[in-house]
Formats: sequence, C-alpha cells, structure tokens
Amino acid sequence: MNNYEMNPQSIEQQSFVQIRALTELDHLSIEQQQVVMRIVHSLGLPQVSELVRFSDNACEQGLLAITNNTTILCDVEMVRQGITKRMNKLSTQCYLNDPRVPDLAKQRGETRTMAALDFWRDDLAGSIVLIGNAPTALFRLLEMIRQGTPKPALIIGMPVGFVGAAESKQALWDAHQELGIECITLLGRQGGSAVTAASLNALLRCSIGELY
Repeated sequence: MNNYEMNPQSIEQQSFVQIRALTELDHLSIEQQQVVMRIVHSLGLPQVSELVRFSDNACEQGLLAITNNTTILCDVEMVRQGITKRMNKLSTQCYLNDPRVPDLAKQRGETRTMAALDFWRDDLAGSIVLIGNAPTALFRLLEMIRQGTPKPALIIGMPVGFVGAAESKQALWDAHQELGIECITLLGRQGGSAVTAASLNALLRCSIGELY
C-alpha cells in the first residue's frame, strides 16, 4: 500500500494550502475567504469559488448573530448534523421530522420542507437560516419574508439539484437587496447539506479566531 498522511491537522493544513493555490481569493475579505475555502474543500472543486455570492454584510451579520447566541434553523437534519459540535454553542433547530409536518404538507399539497417552515416563525428574527437541500424551502422563506415575517440575520442558501435549485438561489440573490436580507449562496445546481453546513462552520471558526 502507498504511504499516506494520517495526521488530521496536517491533512487539513495541506488541503487549505492547495485550495489557496488553486483559487483566486485576494478580492475577498478574510471571513469571505474562509467561507469560500470551506465550500471548495467540501466539494473538492476549486472552480465553484467563482459561483459563491456574498451580500454586502453577510459575514459581519452572521458573526454578530453568533456572538448574540442566535438560533440556527435548518431545512433538513443532514444540514443540522453537519455543524461542527465542538464550535457550536447555539440552539440548532430542524422541524422536518416534527409529527405535525406530514399532515400539514398533505393538506396543502406541498413539500414537507415547506410545511416545516411554519414552525420557524417564532425564531426567525435575527436567526441564521441554513437551507442546503430543498429549493422549495428557500422559495417559501422568500415568500414569507415578502409577507412580513421577521427577517433572519443571515440566510445561507445552497440547495442542490436539478429542479428548482439553481432557480431558488438565483431568486435569493436577485431579491436580497430589495428584501433587506443578508445572504451567502452558491449559484447553479451544485450545493447540498455538507457545503451549507461547512459555510456556517467557517463563520464559527472565524468567531473563535481559527483561520486558514
């Protein structure tokens, strides 16, 4: 068998040296660089760095929300489980498996991830929202904000797939200034639970000064 690196710190450090060499990051703030590198690291695709979008104060508002012990709202459990537990002291909620959700979704003829957002309302103000799986959840959240629902501090919207994923993220990006919301998104079809959680993990690392 080939010799291979076994030290976890060395693996991580070498990974980010390579990512810096393969991506153009100089135009980004330190915090934005950390997020982009974590996205690239999660997908193994340096070229996706060109598809990441940050609203003007996305990282700043995300870090402030972390400092203020906000709630994190996740569309699916895979996103929730991807948040690094040693760094996360925040309340993290996902209502997809709430027993009330299936009947509500059936009554309305919509996805469970859409119906689950009904149970976000009390925690939305000042929260950090992570949507990494369901485009319908991102579309519904934008509808709710248009209707006057309190705004989160930050939306990290990176659903993956072929039906609605690219469109939902483009809708978020196109509407964020009009709606007065801060967001981080990855345009196109690529995304997913791991990359969405990794984006928050990058901000959590920034909040404790752990930078690469």
